[in-house]
Amino acid sequence: MPTILAYHDVKDVSHWLNSPRRKEVFEPLGCTNIRTFVDPQASNRVGLVMDVPDMGRLEDFMKSKQAADAMEYDGVLPETLVILAQS
Repeated sequence: MPTILAYHDVKDVSHWLNSPRRKEVFEPLGCTNIRTFVDPQASNRVGLVMDVPDMGRLEDFMKSKQAADAMEYDGVLPETLVILAQS
């Protein structure tokens, strides 16, 4: 199962860290071992690492309205999103 690293900027780090939405949208996709991170050098940059059983399914999900709604709820600035896959 590949591991991905995603990072992006958010409007409110505390809100993003405490939001249940991440778990609600990624667990049904089979994603596990979700861990969150904050950038100590940038006040609003955050990231996560998670294991993804089906990268194609994740990619399709990230293009969906459900993903856009979840990012909006969490205060994610989508234009800053970068996703890296384990090589």
